[in-house]
Amino acid sequence: MGRVVQKREVAMRMISKKGKVRAKRLPGAVARSGKKAQRAFAEAHDAAAREHGEGERARRIAFDALKDKFEKVGKRWERKAKAPAAPAAQRTAAGARQRATAPAADASATKAQLYEIAKRLDIAGRSTMSKGDLLQAIQRAATPATSRRSSPARA
Repeated sequence: MGRVVQKREVAMRMISKKGKVRAKRLPGAVARSGKKAQRAFAEAHDAAAREHGEGERARRIAFDALKDKFEKVGKRWERKAKAPAAPAAQRTAAGARQRATAPAADASATKAQLYEIAKRLDIAGRSTMSKGDLLQAIQRAATPATSRRSSPARA
């Protein structure tokens, strides 16, 4: 009898057929980032959407792929200074959770690396700060203003 045609859901591709990244479909921080970060996210998202379907899972996979080569500095994604320690498939669940919530700069970074991040974030007084002060200032600058708690004035 009649053939049953199975309807296939067409995913919303982030890369057009001409190969251009559709910036309007990118998340805010990725859209504000450089072309390479946008392309990395879009390619990973499209591949994940083909494999797992459109939705939250594809988006998370794309962010995990982006985190391998880029780090979030302020409201943008910038290329990491060095290669990741291990591929995403080899990370433990605890390590992946820890990295997902960790700030862009961590305590294992050198003072010079922290200074460069502070320079990109235009943090005032960075030249006289210690490593710990730089780390705190970067964490404060990377936290969105709406979620910051107002701290009591110091005497």
